[in-house]
Amino acid sequence: MFLEALIFDVDGTLADTERDGHRLAFNAAFREFGLDWEWDVATYGQLLAVTGGKERMKHFVDTLRPDFLKPKDFDSLVVALHQAKTRHYTTLLAQGGIPMRPGVKRLLQEARSQGLRLAIATTTTPENVSTLLEHSLESGSATWFEQIGAGDVVPAKKPAPDIYCWVLERMRLKPEQCLAFEDSANGIQASRGARLKTVITINDYTADHDFTEAIAVLSDLGEPDTPFKVLQGDAGGKHYVDLELLRAWHAGA
Repeated sequence: MFLEALIFDVDGTLADTERDGHRLAFNAAFREFGLDWEWDVATYGQLLAVTGGKERMKHFVDTLRPDFLKPKDFDSLVVALHQAKTRHYTTLLAQGGIPMRPGVKRLLQEARSQGLRLAIATTTTPENVSTLLEHSLESGSATWFEQIGAGDVVPAKKPAPDIYCWVLERMRLKPEQCLAFEDSANGIQASRGARLKTVITINDYTADHDFTEAIAVLSDLGEPDTPFKVLQGDAGGKHYVDLELLRAWHAGA
């Protein structure tokens, strides 16, 4: 089958949002609620094994802060904290503090110009996605994506494949017609669980993850003047990802 659509994860894939975005927003929310929780870079790296902000906070309390006396309405506290965190995060994004990763905007524009369909499959909230796209990609760029599968639209978050299945169903596409872009072990478990061929761009938190099932593992998507590093797979002598390379990977994987 021909390549018809590209489906992107967001955090760590479109932009390096985790360390200097989400982590800082979580800490700001904790301070706002008078909690003595502080997620440093290393701690947050450990917590990224759990997908979903609310789930991550619950895991943190259960494993790293067993001394914390949970209130009876702990679930409500977690929801309120997550809402505050989203507010702090979107404020940070609106200040233009988190750029797109190398090659992302160029590849999206090339895909649009050649008629490929675009979608997003992520565990982050719809508000986080729309704010990132508006301020870090281009004003109005959320409309570039035919479907944005985000947040709690499915009950099971990555590494479950549900969010990818949700996107595929709404686009009326088969997995064989698409490529997915991810950055983490949880992400590729989700995409491969939906039978999607997957390209990985690593980041500082995921460089040591198992990406055996990826068709390619790269440092980033690259630019003509700033080549990517190929960590796994065959780039055919190319130095940045373009549609010609994606079609070759799609046909040959």
